[in-house]
Amino acid sequence: MPNILVTGSRGQLGSELRELVNNNAIFHFTDRSVLDITDQDAIKHFCLEKDIEVIINCAAYTAVDKAEEDEENADRINHLAVKYLAQIAKEREIRFVHISTDYVFDGTNFMPYVESNRTNPTSVYGRTKLAGEEAIRKINPDNTVIIRTSWVYSTYGSNFVKTMLRLGKERDTLGVIFDQVGTPTYARDLAQAILDIVPQIENKEVEIYHYSNEGVLSWYDFAKEIMKMAKLECKINPIETKSYPTPAKRPYYSLLNKAKIKETFNLEIPYWKDGLDTCLRTMGERK
Repeated sequence: MPNILVTGSRGQLGSELRELVNNNAIFHFTDRSVLDITDQDAIKHFCLEKDIEVIINCAAYTAVDKAEEDEENADRINHLAVKYLAQIAKEREIRFVHISTDYVFDGTNFMPYVESNRTNPTSVYGRTKLAGEEAIRKINPDNTVIIRTSWVYSTYGSNFVKTMLRLGKERDTLGVIFDQVGTPTYARDLAQAILDIVPQIENKEVEIYHYSNEGVLSWYDFAKEIMKMAKLECKINPIETKSYPTPAKRPYYSLLNKAKIKETFNLEIPYWKDGLDTCLRTMGERK
């Protein structure tokens, strides 16, 4: 039974992984209080002591707007810590799954992004996440994959779905951006995909894959469907990005092409409405 280290275990994805695991492996779910992944010596000690054979890195600095004024910390978690994990993966021949983001792109495409498309991040968050990817590829540990995802939500943590549910109960109307397009990712669906992928990983060069739920929509469409499924009376009005300025620039187009991950690992990816339905039912909000 392999020993599997999951970092960022209190986040959305790490929490969903914890819900899904079975007894065929020994999982070590860690957060900063257990393992500080910005401490290279601490990582080495933990991996040696626990005889870690797989690392699933769910840890990230995800406060996109805050990162604009906190680049040093964002870089420590999204880049340097990832570099340290890749180094121990290389030294110990550990399988390594790292979660990245659509923010490595600038959002100016008109076709769904494939893994080989040129990266061009427009925010500190995107730049630090790309730096983490580049560190992994430079170190190039065997049996390593990078999974880029988008618009993650879950029954855990803070996210768009929870915010819409709260505001939908408090307000009669709400303005939501309609000119940013992509696909939501239900963290539990991604977590299940990771568990399905791990036993199949076998590659000499680092491979990048894209994963989100199926379909395409705007944040406005997403909010409308949340209100519909939860039977909330809040009216959703479409607004432009320029009407809702934020410190960090968001990609206008975040649609990810998932053909590679589906073909390589024989995955069936759920439709976004099905993921939302499951999430809301789990939360007791589906009416």
